[in-house]
Amino acid sequence: MTAADTAPLTYPFNTADNLALSDAYERARDTPGLVRVRMTYGEPAWLVTRYAEARLVLGDLRFSRAEAAEHDEPRQSEGQRNSGILSMDPPEHTRLRSLVAKAFTVRNVEKLRPQVRELTHGLLDELEAAGPPADLVDRFALPIPVAVICRMLGVPVEDRPKFRIWSDAALSTSSLTAEEFDRNRDELRAYMAKLIEAHRRAPQDDLMTALIDARDADDRLSELELVDLCVGILVAGHETTATQIPNFVHTLLDHPGELARLRAEPELITTAVEELLRFVPLGSGAGQPRYATEDIEVGGTLVRAGSPVLVAVGAANRDALRFSSPGTLDLSRAQNQHLGFGHGVHHCLGAPLARLELQEALGALISRFPHLHLAGDITWKTEMLVRGPRIMPVGW
Repeated sequence: MTAADTAPLTYPFNTADNLALSDAYERARDTPGLVRVRMTYGEPAWLVTRYAEARLVLGDLRFSRAEAAEHDEPRQSEGQRNSGILSMDPPEHTRLRSLVAKAFTVRNVEKLRPQVRELTHGLLDELEAAGPPADLVDRFALPIPVAVICRMLGVPVEDRPKFRIWSDAALSTSSLTAEEFDRNRDELRAYMAKLIEAHRRAPQDDLMTALIDARDADDRLSELELVDLCVGILVAGHETTATQIPNFVHTLLDHPGELARLRAEPELITTAVEELLRFVPLGSGAGQPRYATEDIEVGGTLVRAGSPVLVAVGAANRDALRFSSPGTLDLSRAQNQHLGFGHGVHHCLGAPLARLELQEALGALISRFPHLHLAGDITWKTEMLVRGPRIMPVGW
């Protein structure tokens, strides 16, 4: 077993102005055992970069998310994130997740496809009528998941723009002080608490009302848990999908052969989305450390109890021991068991909804605009947990 005998590497490895996977990950995968890293804030951590070890850490309950609250967890910003359900372990995690899971089953999500398709084509109609160039993010990628998740939670249309600011703050890795980070979080919590009260006075046929019923009738969660659960659903329910839509378009434009193949074979859209989820490393770096609750061997390294482990999903998804030609984009790749939505008890609850939105958005866009192309320089998100274009001018 290897030991921590070298100085930690500065982390994260990826840069924000592109979607490339840093070469440092390949070096880490080729290094026996785990590598030691240090983020801007918090204690050093072990970094997992290989697929098998990533599944072990994400799936083994001996690795705890809740334990992070008792430590100076590795992170990119000064403020420590209490991520609600994402910071819990079973059975508390199971209790909250079960309240929401029914709304995000494949069967229930599939019922939303006609609405998402109508929304998508409506946005494309508006783009086409306005003419190029247009910002793909603001005019197309962001409105789709925002509209869907806000409808599910009963957020008024006029309030939707507020969430761009709050969501950016929630996912920021910038120089926000802990006090500034807490203030943004408290503003979002206060808004959500008011929205919950409005739903109590006038119940609706939506997810928020169902969660309120679970709180008020069955006492299955506290008021703060209810607020934070709605906040988490709102932020997680739109930010990653809104980022991955332009990421996927950018990646396809960089692979014109695969883009032409998808246009010629639109039935590939399901496997195409899965391959893009595998191929595009969304995160600027690994986050949400897991803490070992006992001594555990991981990939030849003895991880001592109380030590944090970071899982680099983007690197694990390019592991040649699991995927053939991992650095090649292959939109027909079969049995693609990528880790784009995580693994284990914290596997992304909204994965079926994200898949549906990505399939509809990408399929409609490339079908409507066969000559889609970049029409200017991309402005990239910076100092964020997720990477992608903030502004992406396109023409057609």
